[in-house]
Amino acid sequence: MGFEKAEAERRLQLQELESLRLEAYENSRLYKEKMKVIHDQHIKRKEFQPGDLVLLYNFRLRLMPGKLRSRWEGPYKVERAEPYGVFYLSHPSSSELIKVNGHRLKMVRRRRKTRS
Repeated sequence: MGFEKAEAERRLQLQELESLRLEAYENSRLYKEKMKVIHDQHIKRKEFQPGDLVLLYNFRLRLMPGKLRSRWEGPYKVERAEPYGVFYLSHPSSSELIKVNGHRLKMVRRRRKTRS
């Protein structure tokens, strides 16, 4: 009689533990979905059109000392845009095209004219 009662109690405990585990998984999934929405709101979409002036990130600068040196080179002109973030750039001083990933580019800011 004692074994049957202990067995029933243990099964009840295991069912309760399983329901707590499933609830934790569900809460984790909901939290991740909310965090993804918040993260995606802060992502700035980079869309470049042919003719835009952009700066190119130089990731090899760490080989050259100088911490005040800018890591951005340019301006370059976007000649062609292909799917999946591939861009062809041209430098004003040369005629050859450079093929780069869009993650290495940023738009050139236009300076505002100040009234004096």
